[in-house]
Amino acid sequence: MTTAPLADRLDGLLFFPVTAFAPDGSVDLDTFRAHVRAGVDAGAAAVFACCGTGEFHALAPEEFRDCVAAAVEETAGRVPVVAGAGYGTALAVRYARLAEEAGADGLLAMPPYLVVADQAGLLRHYTELAAATSLDVIVYQRDNAILTPDTAVALARTDGIIGLKDGLGDLGLMQRIVSAVRSEGLDLLYFNGLPTAELTGAAYRGIGVTLYSSAVFCFAPELALAYHRALASGDDPTVDRLVDDFYRPLAELRAQGRGYAVSLVKAAVRMEGLDVGPVRPPLSEPAPEHLDALARLVERGRALVKELGA
Repeated sequence: MTTAPLADRLDGLLFFPVTAFAPDGSVDLDTFRAHVRAGVDAGAAAVFACCGTGEFHALAPEEFRDCVAAAVEETAGRVPVVAGAGYGTALAVRYARLAEEAGADGLLAMPPYLVVADQAGLLRHYTELAAATSLDVIVYQRDNAILTPDTAVALARTDGIIGLKDGLGDLGLMQRIVSAVRSEGLDLLYFNGLPTAELTGAAYRGIGVTLYSSAVFCFAPELALAYHRALASGDDPTVDRLVDDFYRPLAELRAQGRGYAVSLVKAAVRMEGLDVGPVRPPLSEPAPEHLDALARLVERGRALVKELGA
């Protein structure tokens, strides 16, 4: 049986699992498997393993390989598995090859480590990464890896590069990129990659960006799916209520601490009964008062879904 291309399989809610750590600090593969399995069973359209929410920055290459392999085994082909790849070009290529060996379907190319490169350097970096394996690549635009429309067009012409995930939030730039690529008769998949992407889902949808990653799906899939259904069906009143009463307060809580885009999500997974352990340094755990606020907010969000019948 021929597997459909990755670009044709990425349609729905994208799941970025956290990476589980045992009390001694090692990777807890059994708990990670349970987390991935629960997400796929709940309706995830794809698993993005060992990416930002999965603390890619904190994983040794061997840990990364083992986690990607575990995600591939747990999904068993039901949904695609995309793995992170980052740092400088040589290390990014190493991680890409480990992901390919582990059976991943594609790569999310994280920004290069530390340096602020020009457009020619970024293009060379992503081109070399795409050529290193047979895996399709999604480029993650954020921080020190911001693309011009011309560079996005060049990436769209590059074999193996199929998408662009935006973690910057500049809708004007994204509209220019979408327009430039379209005007050249080329195709890319576009993803809203902002933390708490549901907060900006309607805005991105206005420029044709419908795919997004949901951190909320990690700990409250019924909330994430309710929003996704409402957005996809044009149910604006439900979208607005979910944003006003859950997603905006969640984003404001996330802004209370550095690294909360990861540590707050991981804490919420633990609150739901799966002990995925703490975040690794240099991230820190959320403050106790913020954990209390998180618990109240999730409870309120679930009550809202029931009220709305969403």
